[in-house]
Amino acid sequence: MSQTPSPPKAQRVFGPYEILSVLGKGGMAEVYRARVLSGPREGWTVALKRLLPALTADPDSVTLFSREAQLSKQLHHPNIVTVLDAGELEGIYFIVMELVDGRDLGQILRRCKVRGIPLPLDFAVYLGKVLLEALAYAHSATGAQGEPLGIVHCDVSPSNLFISRVGEIKLGDFGVSRVLVDGKLQEGEVLGKPYYLSPESLLGEVSPEADLWAATVVLYELLTLERPFTGATPDEVFQAIRSRTYRPLRELRPEVPEALEDVVRRAFSERPEDRFTTAESFAQALAPHYDERVGTPLAIAAVVRGLFGASDIMPAVVVAPPSSGPSGTE
Repeated sequence: MSQTPSPPKAQRVFGPYEILSVLGKGGMAEVYRARVLSGPREGWTVALKRLLPALTADPDSVTLFSREAQLSKQLHHPNIVTVLDAGELEGIYFIVMELVDGRDLGQILRRCKVRGIPLPLDFAVYLGKVLLEALAYAHSATGAQGEPLGIVHCDVSPSNLFISRVGEIKLGDFGVSRVLVDGKLQEGEVLGKPYYLSPESLLGEVSPEADLWAATVVLYELLTLERPFTGATPDEVFQAIRSRTYRPLRELRPEVPEALEDVVRRAFSERPEDRFTTAESFAQALAPHYDERVGTPLAIAAVVRGLFGASDIMPAVVVAPPSSGPSGTE
């Protein structure tokens, strides 16, 4: 009786990188923990993201992946995941990033909800402010010649915000999601995570305002552990977004100050001109609503360790997730 052949082992050496283990897999890429074998970063442990082999022959996928690499390499901010290297080796497109040793915000919020533990208000507002500061930098970023890059993230969500075990906060996944959403409809569905799309995105309009709307959704989740716009189907979610149908913050969490609710209400205004015009102005509006002595990286790190335990914190990685409906968007 013939035996079924064992699947081939993962390639252990990829150019100057030694692959140590698989960290995650998304709709376009697989991410590995890897060690740098040579060069100025020899000995570093990094996240190695590779385009799935099945997509290397697809020009659109290669373009999306290459655009992420091109944009991300030009971003240098303490709250944005740093891209260290990118290119093509042996016919495989890759991006090498710093390894964020911690959890993504989506995992943290789910653990809080399971345990029935809301995030302290100071922590929630601080995280929202840091997210907006990262977006403010990205929206105004320029290239080597000083030209505006015109970056709109277009996939701001808890699963793309990473919290390290020492309290670092990093926004990741630039480029791919920007084009995947791009306001375009395919077969009646908007690509991307439907809960975080702005009303204008549903109409095919892409601008920095799309990121500010999504950041407001994330802030709402940070404060309540609930999404503001929900539904059993994408269409129901989209209708809730269009009509701005959501439960007021103080109805879900009475201790939220009325002034903070006003900030969120303004960010969800029907008319874009009535909302915050920039991520910077939105961040400034949040600043008075947290105590900087309480909302700090070290305190955030302590909360994460308390939720997961010091031995239960795995590296958070940047993986482009597949498009999906309300039943599986995170």
